[in-house]
Amino acid sequence: MVYSIGEFSKMVGISIDTLRYYEKEGLITPARDAADRRVYSEADRHWVTVIKRLKLAGMPIREIQQYTQLRSQGDDTIDQRLALLLKQQERLLAKRQELDGHIAFLENKIQTYRHLQQK
Repeated sequence: MVYSIGEFSKMVGISIDTLRYYEKEGLITPARDAADRRVYSEADRHWVTVIKRLKLAGMPIREIQQYTQLRSQGDDTIDQRLALLLKQQERLLAKRQELDGHIAFLENKIQTYRHLQQK
């Protein structure tokens, strides 16, 4: 099954302008119909879902572009793709540690004020 850009936009929850931007940046490559209009497939839908998750995970567009290029080159690039994912995981773990520190600070302050309220 193939979808027009409007149908696909609604299906994946991304604006038409963003889909065009992704195409310009080499993140997606939709097929074209006889009238040279973009048509999207289920494989495109799956790939856009991956792009969205990588973005939500904080991966920079340049690294998503690298990942996309490596993916298009096949299984010989698995090591490089894995390295990109591991790098992003390290960033997220560092961010989690930073957030945990902020949460611990707030919890300490909250406990201090609750203790003072009980006096």
